[in-house]
Amino acid sequence: MPVLSSTALLPRLRLTAFFALLSALALACLLLFSGSAQAQIQLKLGSAQAATAAPGASATVETPRVRAELVALAPEGIAPGQPLTLGLRIHHQPGWHTYWKNAGDSGLATQLTWQLPAGITAGDIAWPMPQQIRVGDLLNYGYEGTVLLPVPATVAAGFAPDAQGMVRIQLQASWLVCRVECIPEDGSFTLDLPAQGSVAMAAADFAAAARQAPQALQGEARFTVLPGGERLQLQVNGLPATAQGQTLAFYPESSDTFRHAAELGKDWTQAWKGATWTAELPLSEMRGDTPASLPVVLGLPTAGSDVAHAPPTQAWRMEAPVEGQWKAVQLATVSPALAAALEANRNAATPAAPAPTASASSLWLAVLGGLIGGLILNLMPCVFPVLAIKLLALAQPGTAPAARHTAGLAYGAGVVLSFLALGGLLLGLRAAGDQLGWGFQLQSPAVVALLAALFTLIGLNLAGLFELRMLLPSRWASAQARHPVVDAFLSGVLAVAIASPCTAPFMGASLGFAVGMPAVQALTVFAALGVGMALPFVIVGWVPALLRWLPRPGAWMDTFRRAMAFPMFATVVWLVWVLGQQSGIDGSAALLGLLLLLAALVWALTLQGRSRWALGALVLALTVWLLPTAGRLVVQPVEAATSASAGHSTALWQPWSAERVASLQAAGQPVFVDFTAAWCVTCQFNKKTTLSDTEVLADFAARQVQLLRADWTRRDPAITAELARLGRSGVPVYVLYAPGKAPQVLTELLSTTEVRQALAAL
Repeated sequence: MPVLSSTALLPRLRLTAFFALLSALALACLLLFSGSAQAQIQLKLGSAQAATAAPGASATVETPRVRAELVALAPEGIAPGQPLTLGLRIHHQPGWHTYWKNAGDSGLATQLTWQLPAGITAGDIAWPMPQQIRVGDLLNYGYEGTVLLPVPATVAAGFAPDAQGMVRIQLQASWLVCRVECIPEDGSFTLDLPAQGSVAMAAADFAAAARQAPQALQGEARFTVLPGGERLQLQVNGLPATAQGQTLAFYPESSDTFRHAAELGKDWTQAWKGATWTAELPLSEMRGDTPASLPVVLGLPTAGSDVAHAPPTQAWRMEAPVEGQWKAVQLATVSPALAAALEANRNAATPAAPAPTASASSLWLAVLGGLIGGLILNLMPCVFPVLAIKLLALAQPGTAPAARHTAGLAYGAGVVLSFLALGGLLLGLRAAGDQLGWGFQLQSPAVVALLAALFTLIGLNLAGLFELRMLLPSRWASAQARHPVVDAFLSGVLAVAIASPCTAPFMGASLGFAVGMPAVQALTVFAALGVGMALPFVIVGWVPALLRWLPRPGAWMDTFRRAMAFPMFATVVWLVWVLGQQSGIDGSAALLGLLLLLAALVWALTLQGRSRWALGALVLALTVWLLPTAGRLVVQPVEAATSASAGHSTALWQPWSAERVASLQAAGQPVFVDFTAAWCVTCQFNKKTTLSDTEVLADFAARQVQLLRADWTRRDPAITAELARLGRSGVPVYVLYAPGKAPQVLTELLSTTEVRQALAAL
């Protein structure tokens, strides 16, 4: 059998310098996109993404579900004493809705925060009447179609426009838009208005909103607590003749006082006695103490419609005093988890206290976790081929011991410094206010696409399609041999770039603990992760006896090298799938097309003579021509047709939200949450094994556990904040919430035995 010499094998081993350059480009792209508006996108809870707008960019924000626009009405111009009304106009796509000031059994009211010039003050939203929206056993109050939320504004006597005679109106708005699933969205709006002249383009919408607003009741109304303290009687006098004798719709403005989903004629009744309207209404199980009065609205339904759906044609608002005292629900019935969430909300506006210094024992445990996790990273399919080939190069006959020592130390320095750079970037962005966790680099479609291109080139090189000497001038291609220390260092950078997303399954607790530490201690944990990953290569470089354990060089090395191309191509398949969760099927197809052109370009450059330049120029021109369109498809997030939770029916796994968990806990129902992401391999493995196990699913059903899935494929600050609260900084994370107990965080490598034991303890 022929034996390959070291000189024959050397060109095939010279892949690091070329790919380390691409790795550096990937890290640079990560630095760019982590701070850009692209990285500010929020996800649907389970599978979709929420909308944002660049500050000052536009008066309109569009999402797949709504089109929101900042509008104004100033018929006499913007001047002291003249009327000025601002508003947010929301056009909903069919089937979607947002919420009234009282959302009902679920949902959140739209919130508006104004940034106005000195001398202009915005009032409260003059809410138009909503419709009643039933979803299963829940009743909500909200808007479908198009609605304008008007806000009256006051122009003070000292107001003056800017030097150009313009007035800049800025608004930060957030809303919850729901169909069956619910998606939190927000937008930044800017509207520049001339101070002189009439602004009345939306006058018709403002007039319609004014007609839809409830009128103040001119008569009298009062509530009376009925015996037993569980029901209220409402008596109203003074309703206009058009309402008398009609069935009226009831809209409470307080969210936790009445049972919103109570059915007319079954759970509550109404009747007319002459001009007096009387109703008996059930109180909510979540009510608090008896207030002095309650604000409510009565609506007259549209002719020919039922009470429960269409917005009323007329409505009357009243503040009715309450006579008597009902039986308040004791705070003890609120679960500890809900109480903790409420306390966190109350403290959200206060400055965070400095991070406490970790105890010596906990710090050393985190460091030990980092070392072990780093060692395991060397076995990852995308890391092992690079490491194995570097080790075989280290074992080449004739390599001086000093060269092995230097190569080992340089590789270790590249690994450790890269982990410190990524850790420092994460800590810096979090300190600047970004809600990020470990693995955040794969939440950018551009970084995913760049990594797919990197792995494609590595795979093509390992498969033997090209060598560097075929593509680059000989002086550049031989730079690796002339600078072995730089080559080894860049090998460490490359290893970290392709391995960092795989750390969460082994480092979830340690990394979650680290990001809450002071910077020095946190970076110590990241350094330990790098030391663990670099340790095998460094030890082999310094202990010659270990080299005897490596196979002798031979023809098998060429076969092994080509075989290592397939784990790289498998990684590309996975990255394309990840991108599909972020940018949809069109984004995946565009990336595959670009990778095909990349492979064709590399092949063309391996040819000789005129064919090399002719075909290379043709492929390059085609790539440049297609890149703007394909690149836009790759990086443009869309609502995924199937989320990372695919594989389970929506009836089984529901989208996660902190409010959903709190409400289920308050109702005494256990909850199991799967924090996952499409780019997390361990998440997908657990999903297809433990979380699909028939016995585990039967235990969930038997104990009536609500299953929720928090999809972190794209950035979601709410999920990031919840992971931080649980002491984690990456996925997978599995949490079981039992009524009256603290949340139980299970291990990342989930087993059926662990899940069933946790469920048995409920």
